[in-house]
Amino acid sequence: MAHKLAFIGFGVVGQGLAEILREKKDELKESENFEAEIVAISDLNKGSIYHPDGLDIDTALQLLKETGNLEDYPQTPGLVKGWDSFKTIRETNADTIIEVSYTDVKTGQPAIDHCRTAFENGKNVVMTNKGPVALAYRELSEIAEKNGVYWGFEGTVMSGTPALRMPIVTLAGNNITEIRGILNGTTNYILTKMEEEHVPYEEALKEAQALGYAEADPTSDVEGYDARYKVVILSNYVMKSPLTAEEVSCKGISDITLKDIEEAKAEGKRWKLLAKIRKENGKVIADIAPEKVDLTDPLASIGGAVNAITYECDLLGTVTLSGAGAGKVETGFSLLIDLINIHRERKLINI
Repeated sequence: MAHKLAFIGFGVVGQGLAEILREKKDELKESENFEAEIVAISDLNKGSIYHPDGLDIDTALQLLKETGNLEDYPQTPGLVKGWDSFKTIRETNADTIIEVSYTDVKTGQPAIDHCRTAFENGKNVVMTNKGPVALAYRELSEIAEKNGVYWGFEGTVMSGTPALRMPIVTLAGNNITEIRGILNGTTNYILTKMEEEHVPYEEALKEAQALGYAEADPTSDVEGYDARYKVVILSNYVMKSPLTAEEVSCKGISDITLKDIEEAKAEGKRWKLLAKIRKENGKVIADIAPEKVDLTDPLASIGGAVNAITYECDLLGTVTLSGAGAGKVETGFSLLIDLINIHRERKLINI
Protein backbone atom coordinates (compact mmCIF):
# COMPACT_ATOMS: atom_id res chain seq x y z
CA MET A 1 0.00 0.00 0.00
CA ALA A 2 1.31 3.45 -0.89
CA HIS A 3 2.39 5.77 1.90
CA LYS A 4 0.04 8.76 1.72
CA LEU A 5 1.61 12.21 2.16
CA ALA A 6 0.24 15.69 2.86
CA PHE A 7 2.56 18.66 2.34
CA ILE A 8 2.20 21.64 4.65
CA GLY A 9 4.13 24.25 2.72
CA PHE A 10 5.29 23.67 -0.83
CA GLY A 11 8.28 25.89 -1.45
CA VAL A 12 11.74 24.90 -2.68
CA VAL A 13 12.24 22.04 -0.20
CA GLY A 14 8.75 20.56 -0.59
CA GLN A 15 9.00 20.67 -4.36
CA GLY A 16 12.46 19.13 -4.10
CA LEU A 17 11.04 16.11 -2.28
CA ALA A 18 8.11 15.83 -4.72
CA GLU A 19 10.54 15.79 -7.66
CA ILE A 20 12.71 13.13 -5.98
CA LEU A 21 9.66 10.93 -5.34
CA ARG A 22 8.63 11.30 -8.98
CA GLU A 23 12.07 10.66 -10.44
CA LYS A 24 13.01 7.78 -8.13
CA LYS A 25 9.59 6.13 -8.03
CA ASP A 26 10.64 2.89 -9.73
CA GLU A 27 14.00 2.69 -7.96
CA LEU A 28 12.42 3.14 -4.52
CA LYS A 29 9.80 0.50 -5.31
CA GLU A 30 12.46 -1.98 -6.38
CA SER A 31 15.08 -1.33 -3.66
CA GLU A 32 12.86 -0.59 -0.65
CA ASN A 33 9.38 -1.70 -1.73
CA PHE A 34 8.48 1.90 -0.89
CA GLU A 35 5.67 3.70 -2.69
CA ALA A 36 4.50 7.22 -1.88
CA GLU A 37 1.35 9.02 -2.96
CA ILE A 38 0.86 12.76 -2.47
CA VAL A 39 -2.77 13.30 -1.51
CA ALA A 40 -2.68 16.91 -0.29
CA ILE A 41 -0.73 20.15 -0.55
CA SER A 42 -1.56 23.17 1.60
CA ASP A 43 0.52 26.30 1.16
CA LEU A 44 -0.39 29.69 2.61
CA ASN A 45 0.58 31.54 -0.59
CA LYS A 46 0.15 28.91 -3.30
CA GLY A 47 -3.23 27.49 -2.30
CA SER A 48 -4.52 24.11 -1.17
CA ILE A 49 -5.64 20.93 -2.94
CA TYR A 50 -6.62 17.47 -1.68
CA HIS A 51 -7.74 14.26 -3.30
CA PRO A 52 -7.98 11.06 -1.24
CA ASP A 53 -6.90 8.94 -4.23
CA GLY A 54 -3.82 11.06 -4.89
CA LEU A 55 -2.81 14.15 -6.87
CA ASP A 56 -1.07 14.30 -10.23
CA ILE A 57 2.21 15.82 -9.06
CA ASP A 58 3.33 16.67 -12.62
CA THR A 59 0.24 18.82 -13.03
CA ALA A 60 0.78 20.50 -9.66
CA LEU A 61 4.43 21.30 -10.37
CA GLN A 62 3.63 22.60 -13.86
CA LEU A 63 0.90 24.85 -12.46
CA LEU A 64 3.34 26.39 -10.01
CA LYS A 65 5.67 27.24 -12.89
CA GLU A 66 2.88 28.71 -15.00
CA THR A 67 0.58 30.48 -12.52
CA GLY A 68 2.00 29.97 -9.03
CA ASN A 69 -1.48 28.95 -7.88
CA LEU A 70 -2.35 25.36 -6.95
CA GLU A 71 -6.04 26.18 -6.91
CA ASP A 72 -5.91 26.32 -10.72
CA TYR A 73 -5.55 22.52 -10.52
CA PRO A 74 -8.25 20.93 -12.76
CA GLN A 75 -11.43 20.11 -10.87
CA THR A 76 -12.19 16.39 -10.79
CA PRO A 77 -14.66 14.31 -8.72
CA GLY A 78 -13.39 14.08 -5.15
CA LEU A 79 -10.97 17.02 -5.40
CA VAL A 80 -11.20 19.53 -2.54
CA LYS A 81 -9.67 23.01 -2.63
CA GLY A 82 -9.09 25.73 -0.08
CA TRP A 83 -8.46 23.82 3.17
CA ASP A 84 -6.09 25.50 5.59
CA SER A 85 -3.09 23.70 7.06
CA PHE A 86 -4.85 22.44 10.17
CA LYS A 87 -7.90 21.11 8.33
CA THR A 88 -5.52 19.41 5.88
CA ILE A 89 -3.66 17.76 8.76
CA ARG A 90 -6.81 16.66 10.59
CA GLU A 91 -9.14 15.61 7.79
CA THR A 92 -7.08 14.23 4.92
CA ASN A 93 -6.26 10.53 4.73
CA ALA A 94 -2.50 11.19 4.84
CA ASP A 95 -0.34 8.84 6.89
CA THR A 96 2.49 11.38 7.18
CA ILE A 97 2.63 15.16 7.20
CA ILE A 98 5.56 16.77 5.37
CA GLU A 99 5.98 19.93 7.46
CA VAL A 100 7.95 22.46 5.40
CA SER A 101 5.96 25.62 6.07
CA TYR A 102 7.49 29.04 6.59
CA THR A 103 8.09 29.13 10.34
CA ASP A 104 9.25 31.80 12.78
CA VAL A 105 12.41 30.28 14.24
CA LYS A 106 12.06 32.40 17.39
CA THR A 107 8.64 30.95 18.26
CA GLY A 108 8.63 27.72 16.24
CA GLN A 109 5.16 28.61 14.96
CA PRO A 110 3.08 27.57 13.16
CA ALA A 111 5.14 24.36 12.82
CA ILE A 112 4.91 23.46 16.53
CA ASP A 113 1.11 23.54 16.35
CA HIS A 114 1.19 21.62 13.06
CA CYS A 115 3.21 18.85 14.74
CA ARG A 116 0.99 18.77 17.80
CA THR A 117 -2.15 18.53 15.65
CA ALA A 118 -0.68 15.77 13.48
CA PHE A 119 0.46 13.66 16.43
CA GLU A 120 -2.86 14.01 18.24
CA ASN A 121 -4.57 12.82 15.04
CA GLY A 122 -2.32 9.76 14.75
CA LYS A 123 -0.15 11.06 11.90
CA ASN A 124 3.62 10.97 11.48
CA VAL A 125 5.58 14.15 10.77
CA VAL A 126 8.81 14.64 8.87
CA MET A 127 10.23 18.13 8.72
CA THR A 128 13.17 20.43 8.07
CA ASN A 129 12.02 23.27 10.34
CA LYS A 130 14.51 23.79 13.18
CA GLY A 131 12.17 25.78 15.43
CA PRO A 132 9.92 23.00 16.76
CA VAL A 133 12.84 20.65 17.47
CA ALA A 134 14.94 23.34 19.14
CA LEU A 135 12.12 24.91 21.15
CA ALA A 136 9.67 22.09 21.92
CA TYR A 137 11.61 18.83 21.61
CA ARG A 138 10.55 17.26 24.90
CA GLU A 139 6.86 18.16 24.62
CA LEU A 140 6.50 17.07 21.00
CA SER A 141 8.51 13.87 21.51
CA GLU A 142 6.21 12.88 24.36
CA ILE A 143 3.06 13.56 22.32
CA ALA A 144 4.43 11.57 19.35
CA GLU A 145 5.37 8.64 21.58
CA LYS A 146 2.02 8.70 23.37
CA ASN A 147 0.22 8.48 20.03
CA GLY A 148 2.53 5.86 18.55
CA VAL A 149 3.68 7.98 15.62
CA TYR A 150 7.04 8.85 14.10
CA TRP A 151 8.73 12.27 14.16
CA GLY A 152 11.60 12.70 11.69
CA PHE A 153 13.78 15.81 11.51
CA GLU A 154 17.10 14.74 10.01
CA GLY A 155 17.23 17.81 7.78
CA THR A 156 17.25 20.30 10.65
CA VAL A 157 21.02 20.19 11.30
CA MET A 158 22.99 19.38 8.13
CA SER A 159 20.31 18.98 5.46
CA GLY A 160 20.61 15.47 3.99
CA THR A 161 23.99 14.77 5.60
CA PRO A 162 23.07 12.42 8.48
CA ALA A 163 24.38 14.42 11.44
CA LEU A 164 21.57 13.07 13.63
CA ARG A 165 20.92 9.55 12.37
CA MET A 166 24.58 8.53 12.09
CA PRO A 167 25.51 9.00 15.77
CA ILE A 168 22.25 7.46 17.00
CA VAL A 169 22.43 4.40 14.75
CA THR A 170 26.05 3.73 13.87
CA LEU A 171 27.79 5.15 16.95
CA ALA A 172 25.40 3.47 19.38
CA GLY A 173 27.21 2.17 22.46
CA ASN A 174 29.69 5.05 22.51
CA ASN A 175 29.59 7.80 25.07
CA ILE A 176 29.84 10.97 22.97
CA THR A 177 31.69 13.45 25.19
CA GLU A 178 31.96 16.33 22.75
CA ILE A 179 30.50 17.49 19.44
CA ARG A 180 32.26 20.14 17.37
CA GLY A 181 30.97 21.34 14.06
CA ILE A 182 30.88 23.76 11.17
CA LEU A 183 27.12 23.99 11.01
CA ASN A 184 26.64 27.03 8.79
CA GLY A 185 27.77 26.97 5.17
CA THR A 186 27.44 30.74 4.69
CA THR A 187 30.02 31.63 7.31
CA ASN A 188 32.36 28.86 6.18
CA TYR A 189 32.16 30.15 2.61
CA ILE A 190 32.98 33.71 3.76
CA LEU A 191 35.97 32.65 5.87
CA THR A 192 37.30 30.44 3.06
CA LYS A 193 36.94 33.30 0.58
CA MET A 194 38.76 35.72 2.88
CA GLU A 195 41.66 33.33 3.32
CA GLU A 196 42.05 31.99 -0.22
CA GLU A 197 41.44 35.22 -2.15
CA HIS A 198 42.52 37.76 0.45
CA VAL A 199 39.28 39.74 0.24
CA PRO A 200 37.78 41.60 3.23
CA TYR A 201 34.73 40.34 5.10
CA GLU A 202 32.32 42.80 3.44
CA GLU A 203 33.34 41.72 -0.07
CA ALA A 204 33.17 38.02 0.78
CA LEU A 205 29.69 38.53 2.27
CA LYS A 206 28.46 40.31 -0.88
CA GLU A 207 29.63 37.41 -3.02
CA ALA A 208 27.93 34.92 -0.68
CA GLN A 209 24.71 36.91 -1.09
CA ALA A 210 25.10 37.02 -4.88
CA LEU A 211 25.49 33.23 -4.96
CA GLY A 212 22.44 32.69 -2.73
CA TYR A 213 24.44 31.37 0.23
CA ALA A 214 23.52 34.39 2.37
CA GLU A 215 20.21 36.19 2.79
CA ALA A 216 19.76 39.91 2.14
CA ASP A 217 19.80 40.20 5.94
CA PRO A 218 22.63 37.79 6.84
CA THR A 219 22.42 38.30 10.60
CA SER A 220 21.14 34.83 11.48
CA ASP A 221 24.06 33.21 9.67
CA VAL A 222 26.99 35.51 10.34
CA GLU A 223 26.20 36.09 14.02
CA GLY A 224 25.82 32.36 14.70
CA TYR A 225 22.10 32.29 15.52
CA ASP A 226 21.33 29.65 12.87
CA ALA A 227 24.01 27.35 14.32
CA ARG A 228 22.71 27.96 17.84
CA TYR A 229 19.42 26.17 17.13
CA LYS A 230 21.29 23.27 15.56
CA VAL A 231 23.41 22.95 18.72
CA VAL A 232 20.24 22.75 20.81
CA ILE A 233 18.91 19.95 18.58
CA LEU A 234 22.18 18.02 18.79
CA SER A 235 22.29 18.32 22.56
CA ASN A 236 18.70 17.22 23.09
CA TYR A 237 18.63 14.43 20.52
CA VAL A 238 22.16 13.05 20.27
CA MET A 239 23.57 13.76 23.75
CA LYS A 240 20.19 13.30 25.49
CA SER A 241 20.86 16.48 27.48
CA PRO A 242 18.19 19.21 27.74
CA LEU A 243 19.44 22.56 26.50
CA THR A 244 17.76 25.81 25.50
CA ALA A 245 18.91 28.39 22.97
CA GLU A 246 19.35 30.92 25.77
CA GLU A 247 21.96 28.67 27.35
CA VAL A 248 24.17 28.72 24.25
CA SER A 249 26.62 31.64 24.15
CA CYS A 250 26.95 33.00 20.64
CA LYS A 251 29.50 35.11 18.77
CA GLY A 252 29.68 35.52 15.01
CA ILE A 253 32.33 36.26 12.40
CA SER A 254 31.57 39.88 11.43
CA ASP A 255 34.57 41.16 13.41
CA ILE A 256 37.08 38.85 11.70
CA THR A 257 39.59 40.90 9.65
CA LEU A 258 42.17 40.04 7.02
CA LYS A 259 44.80 40.73 9.67
CA ASP A 260 43.23 38.03 11.84
CA ILE A 261 43.27 35.64 8.87
CA GLU A 262 46.95 36.30 8.21
CA GLU A 263 47.91 35.93 11.87
CA ALA A 264 46.18 32.53 11.97
CA LYS A 265 48.05 31.47 8.82
CA ALA A 266 51.36 32.42 10.41
CA GLU A 267 50.48 30.21 13.39
CA GLY A 268 49.60 27.24 11.16
CA LYS A 269 45.92 27.70 11.90
CA ARG A 270 42.67 28.61 10.15
CA TRP A 271 39.57 30.47 11.33
CA LYS A 272 36.30 28.54 11.55
CA LEU A 273 32.97 29.37 13.15
CA LEU A 274 32.66 26.41 15.49
CA ALA A 275 29.64 25.06 17.30
CA LYS A 276 30.72 23.11 20.38
CA ILE A 277 28.84 20.94 22.87
CA ARG A 278 30.70 19.19 25.66
CA LYS A 279 29.94 17.36 28.86
CA GLU A 280 31.56 18.77 31.99
CA ASN A 281 30.83 17.47 35.48
CA GLY A 282 27.51 16.00 34.42
CA LYS A 283 26.40 19.18 32.64
CA VAL A 284 26.37 20.13 29.00
CA ILE A 285 28.05 23.37 27.98
CA ALA A 286 27.59 24.76 24.47
CA ASP A 287 28.77 27.77 22.53
CA ILE A 288 29.15 29.19 19.03
CA ALA A 289 32.27 31.24 18.34
CA PRO A 290 34.99 31.81 15.75
CA GLU A 291 38.10 29.84 16.60
CA LYS A 292 41.58 29.33 15.16
CA VAL A 293 41.94 25.60 14.54
CA ASP A 294 45.16 23.74 13.79
CA LEU A 295 45.56 22.71 10.16
CA THR A 296 45.79 19.11 11.39
CA ASP A 297 42.26 19.34 12.80
CA PRO A 298 39.79 17.45 10.55
CA LEU A 299 37.52 20.52 10.52
CA ALA A 300 40.29 22.78 9.18
CA SER A 301 40.17 21.18 5.72
CA ILE A 302 36.44 21.87 5.26
CA GLY A 303 36.19 24.74 2.77
CA GLY A 304 33.47 26.66 0.99
CA ALA A 305 29.78 26.20 1.82
CA VAL A 306 30.27 22.66 3.14
CA ASN A 307 29.26 21.63 6.68
CA ALA A 308 31.07 19.17 8.93
CA ILE A 309 30.72 17.69 12.38
CA THR A 310 33.10 15.80 14.68
CA TYR A 311 32.00 13.43 17.43
CA GLU A 312 34.41 12.54 20.25
CA CYS A 313 33.58 8.96 21.27
CA ASP A 314 34.92 6.99 24.23
CA LEU A 315 35.21 3.75 22.20
CA LEU A 316 35.84 4.86 18.62
CA GLY A 317 37.73 8.09 19.20
CA THR A 318 37.24 11.00 16.82
CA VAL A 319 34.70 10.57 14.00
CA THR A 320 34.15 13.34 11.45
CA LEU A 321 31.30 13.63 8.95
CA SER A 322 31.13 16.25 6.21
CA GLY A 323 28.66 17.05 3.46
CA ALA A 324 26.10 19.46 2.12
CA GLY A 325 24.28 21.56 4.69
CA ALA A 326 21.69 23.04 2.34
CA GLY A 327 20.21 22.78 -1.15
CA LYS A 328 16.93 21.82 -2.80
CA VAL A 329 17.82 18.21 -3.61
CA GLU A 330 19.95 17.69 -0.50
CA THR A 331 17.23 18.89 1.88
CA GLY A 332 14.56 17.04 -0.08
CA PHE A 333 16.66 13.91 0.43
CA SER A 334 16.64 14.47 4.21
CA LEU A 335 12.84 14.18 4.11
CA LEU A 336 13.05 11.10 1.91
CA ILE A 337 15.37 9.26 4.29
CA ASP A 338 12.96 9.96 7.16
CA LEU A 339 10.12 8.54 5.07
CA ILE A 340 12.15 5.45 4.20
CA ASN A 341 12.89 4.90 7.89
CA ILE A 342 9.18 5.09 8.73
CA HIS A 343 8.61 2.47 6.04
CA ARG A 344 11.39 0.24 7.39
CA GLU A 345 10.05 0.46 10.95
CA ARG A 346 6.57 -0.47 9.73
CA LYS A 347 7.99 -3.55 7.99
CA LEU A 348 9.75 -4.63 11.19
CA ILE A 349 6.55 -4.24 13.19
CA ASN A 350 4.64 -6.33 10.66
CA ILE A 351 7.17 -9.21 10.55
